Amino acid sequence: MFPVIGIVIVFGSIIGGYLFEQGNLYILLQPAELIIIGGAAVGSLIITCPPKLLTKIFKEIPKLFSSGPAKHDFLDLLGLLYGLFSKIKKEGLLALEADVEHPAKSPIFKKHRGVLKNHHAVEFICDNFRVYILGIKPYDFEEMMDLEIETHHHESSLPSAVISKVADSLPGFGIVAAVLGVVITMGKMSESPEAIGHSIAAALVGTFLGILLCYGLLGPIASNLEHRAREEAKYFEAIKVAILAFAKDMPPQLAIEAARRVLMVDTKPSFKELEKTIKKKAA
Repeated sequence: MFPVIGIVIVFGSIIGGYLFEQGNLYILLQPAELIIIGGAAVGSLIITCPPKLLTKIFKEIPKLFSSGPAKHDFLDLLGLLYGLFSKIKKEGLLALEADVEHPAKSPIFKKHRGVLKNHHAVEFICDNFRVYILGIKPYDFEEMMDLEIETHHHESSLPSAVISKVADSLPGFGIVAAVLGVVITMGKMSESPEAIGHSIAAALVGTFLGILLCYGLLGPIASNLEHRAREEAKYFEAIKVAILAFAKDMPPQLAIEAARRVLMVDTKPSFKELEKTIKKKAA
């Protein structure tokens, strides 16, 4: 919702200021300039990206209109990890085998539907518990999880990086559109000054649109997706810290407390909130 509000403010402010100075809005409506800039941008995107990355970019765009992980999502995650740790303490490590092999059927996972919907997180949790069951030293375990998180973060950051590069190219494509407009204007030198002035104004709209779309639309979209990738990375980091702390023989409650400490202020539940969630899930 907030990105939509931001886009409305950007375009509303620019158009409103232009009209306030008695600008002619009709001059800004230049379909040919949009075709040149937009078509060139889409073409460069197709050249830059393999098909899989293009598909990923289109899947990432709807995330602009949804919120990232909130406090209740992290409470749900920490509650799940506490349940898994508690089962290991009570029944032994091998007792968790059925849960990690079939998480959708696991009574522990079923209590945390929010986590179950995040397929990447469930896969990350289950894979690391499988490795833990096999027996691994904490140092090697940490290195292995760090590599996976780094790879996942790199992959989730690719859409924002590509969109940012396309945004950077828009002012250049705007100049291309403007130059083509000037070329057309040169062919009208025998016409009236009004016609020449209109043609030059139309050409300059190309530069205007390229800069506006770069800094007012695609650039902010890329930054938004980059921020969301960092939020998602924090979700996986919390999982890593909790599992690693438990692997180092911390009690379940202290292990998830260690994970709570790595969360950002706006999503970090308080100690009492976490304790309340644990008691509720254990009941």
